[in-house]
Amino acid sequence: MKKSPYPRIALLSGCIVGISLLHYLTPLHLPMLHDIFQRLYYIPIILAAFWFGLRGGIISALVVSVFYVPHILFQWGLVPSIELEKFLEIVLYNVVGGITGFLSQKEESRREELQRTAEGLEESYRKLQEQTDMILKIEDQLRRAERLSALGELSAVLAHEIRNPLGSIRGTAEILRDDFRPEDRKYEFLEILIKEADRLNRVVEDFLGLARPVPTERETCDLLADVQEIMDLVAPEAAARGVRLNVVPQQLPSVHGSRERLRQVFLNLVLNAIQATGPGGSLTVAARLLPATGEMPPRVEVSFADTGKGIEPERLERVFQPFFTTKHGGTGLGLPIAQRIIESHGGTIHVESELHRGTTFIVRLPV
Repeated sequence: MKKSPYPRIALLSGCIVGISLLHYLTPLHLPMLHDIFQRLYYIPIILAAFWFGLRGGIISALVVSVFYVPHILFQWGLVPSIELEKFLEIVLYNVVGGITGFLSQKEESRREELQRTAEGLEESYRKLQEQTDMILKIEDQLRRAERLSALGELSAVLAHEIRNPLGSIRGTAEILRDDFRPEDRKYEFLEILIKEADRLNRVVEDFLGLARPVPTERETCDLLADVQEIMDLVAPEAAARGVRLNVVPQQLPSVHGSRERLRQVFLNLVLNAIQATGPGGSLTVAARLLPATGEMPPRVEVSFADTGKGIEPERLERVFQPFFTTKHGGTGLGLPIAQRIIESHGGTIHVESELHRGTTFIVRLPV
């Protein structure tokens, strides 16, 4: 923001008028004082040249000349030699004002040019930074695509080499279990075998889900209604663990997407939160509409905030990596699958956490 020139103009005018009054009011028999006053005129001339450039220096010198000439004519006119000297001083006023103003103006132009260059460099650096961020993002997406490709190949092998023998093991264990009574110790061992076979089968299912293409069928989804149904579904487990469930209602526009897949994401996040929250804790699900900003369209935000123990900062960046888990007995595939589903809908999912305060997962989907 430019400063107003009027205070400076007032200061220069005051200086010129004050020096002129000193000239006119000082008796002529004190020539030493007049010489001093005569030199003082250079102060407003040089200041005007510095502040306003060539035009300021010349105008200030002309104003000084107008104020000083009457003093020469009417007070020093009786001494021709001194009068000539005074007129030469007026010429110097204008020369000094013009040269100083010219140099000051050149310096100001150079400063503005350097400033424009600096701004151009800053803009170039900003664009370069944006391009670098985009390249890193694309590189990360390529790495993820490469991992998914490897998972896809590996999942085909798993489906054949693990699930079929696993089904045979489970079926055999069920047949053997029928030969024993529930109070028999071997019956208990066979129950464990069946349960572990089921758990291993779920791991393989999750692994296949991570590599399986996301369905493209889309429909109109009422996210808040889906969340409420999921909360009703998990209410018994939450009550058994002593966890309070809260839903913050709000009118939201519909989202176009795969209702089944989105419910899968929400159910995963709700179950994770309940399991991470101890007795007396709570899970709060809130939703709101985010208005459009710049190139970003309006979005619906759904947050899942628990009061559990939280996640360590060094682990927080890894929660969406396949096979990374902080849960005992977890597969580490639930959150990567959830992230893949949300991103396939054009949305985002991220996590915020603070130790001993809780964790919040935030899902944003375009309207």
